[in-house]
Amino acid sequence: MSNDLTLFSTPDGGLTVFHARYGEHYSSRHGPVAQSQLVFVEGTATHVHLAPHVLEVGFGLGLNFRTTLRMRPEAAPLQYLAYEAHPVSADMLRQVSASAVSTGLPHPAWQAVLESWDNAVTQGRLDVQRGKVALTVIFGDITAAALPPQWASAVYLDGFSPAKNPEVWTPEFVAHLARSLQPGGVLATYSAAGAVRRALSAAGLEVHKQRGLAGKREFVVAHKEAVRDER
Repeated sequence: MSNDLTLFSTPDGGLTVFHARYGEHYSSRHGPVAQSQLVFVEGTATHVHLAPHVLEVGFGLGLNFRTTLRMRPEAAPLQYLAYEAHPVSADMLRQVSASAVSTGLPHPAWQAVLESWDNAVTQGRLDVQRGKVALTVIFGDITAAALPPQWASAVYLDGFSPAKNPEVWTPEFVAHLARSLQPGGVLATYSAAGAVRRALSAAGLEVHKQRGLAGKREFVVAHKEAVRDER
């Protein structure tokens, strides 16, 4: 295990990881599973979308991907594209995903992630297809990536905080993310900072604060205007 990374038990019986370089945890230390479910999956309504296309900023420990899988029928379609600049090891992913809050057998797509992860990290890209679930993780700097325009029904903006990882919160990059959203798509983020809300609004999104959970009073969802039917 890297000296920069330390496993941390959470009150809900789960695990997260503290990253010494950034001075932050990868996910909420108060309850990572609950935050993932409320902010990212329910916040973007991905759990009820018929055929979601999810773009994630910061794959991290794979929590949002696993939560998305858990909240959808196993045979339901899902297209998932994520970026991760500082991947952890497959062993760490395995430890975190096998924590006490996990129930039942892992989804076949997650099992494939664990089996392929370390090899994929050295190659710079992971591609997994299991049934109607397709996952791509690109190991690199998302701020330099050419994101697919109008592709995502949901954007999970889950990088380290604006104070620690400012590159993924700039108005320029937020506008880049907004262009990747389909009309009617939704961006969700745990950060309700004023600068983040202003950047989302400047990108043409309709911004709403939502009630958060323990340790985080509010989070934000931002909607892209749907195409109007002129008939």
